[in-house]
Amino acid sequence: MPIFEISKIHRSEILKVLELIQKLADQANIEFFKEEENQIINFSVLWKKVMEGNNRWFKGEDTHGLLTIEEIRFIAKLHRNVVEYRSNFAQKQAPFMKQVKIEPVEVDGVPAEWQIVPVAIEDKVILYIHGGGYIMGSPNFTRMASVRLGMATKMRVLSIDYRLAPEHPYPQGLEDCITSYKWLLSSGINPKKIIISGDSAGGYFTLLTLVKLRNEGVPLPAGAIVFSPATDMAKAGESMVKNGPTDPILADLGIYWWVECYLAGADPFSPDISPLYADLKGLPPLLIQVSTSEMLYDDARMFFNRAKKAGVDVTLQTWDATLHAFQHFNLPESTEAFINTGKFVERLFK
Repeated sequence: MPIFEISKIHRSEILKVLELIQKLADQANIEFFKEEENQIINFSVLWKKVMEGNNRWFKGEDTHGLLTIEEIRFIAKLHRNVVEYRSNFAQKQAPFMKQVKIEPVEVDGVPAEWQIVPVAIEDKVILYIHGGGYIMGSPNFTRMASVRLGMATKMRVLSIDYRLAPEHPYPQGLEDCITSYKWLLSSGINPKKIIISGDSAGGYFTLLTLVKLRNEGVPLPAGAIVFSPATDMAKAGESMVKNGPTDPILADLGIYWWVECYLAGADPFSPDISPLYADLKGLPPLLIQVSTSEMLYDDARMFFNRAKKAGVDVTLQTWDATLHAFQHFNLPESTEAFINTGKFVERLFK
């Protein structure tokens, strides 16, 4: 039984986005299952198993070990195919993408790409960390959002392709984020002209990267911008369950196993794992944007409260009745959100 309730959505533009997402997912899956190697698992049986686990998780029941590693790898592969398919479609529909220069680069072993918009100022850089629940995604997946961020802030974007779970659990993805930031410094970029940014899992990596850099005594960036960040790997926030019926992006994907395979046995309450439980003193200015309707709302809200209490210059901006990481979609609030990022960065660089 689905967790998300379509009757909770009353905005026509949101319904159109969801209809397109489903259509593209169906098309991507048709192509995916044409490959013989993707026919080795009975998908309908496996997906029923995933959904049963999802319902158990929302009821607070134990789901540990419900899926085998082979099943997890298969579902991760399926999800990765879908999000890349969606992104490729979206980019073809966006005329502004033709003005963007994409330059593949390797940063101390981490694959990445420069995304350079016409208005970008050469010496100012956004280190962008894509979302995808720790198990999927790429610079291509979030290219539309990161390019719009570059346009709004007039900055070059370095978007990194960090290692993903389950093949590469904690701390490997985080290590790639830290390596990439240090590479920018070694390239001669002034840390006070760097912004770190990310969405969802990328927001998580953004915040944890800041904590790790501070702990190591590495010069911190001018600030950070996070969209719908995950901050609590223990998933203790009330909205994780309460907002399931109003979160069409996350509610029915089976996220219960994403965190488990990323953590690989690590303590979700550890300050080394969850930004929410870390010492936040001394972090640079932060801009957090989130939907009040999404499952990660409390992750953002609770982190904001703790950061503010720690003396951090932190801003929380919320939008009602919209999607998780809505900056990825062609919605009025996305335009407003990117305008706000431009104002935030302008203030930092004054």
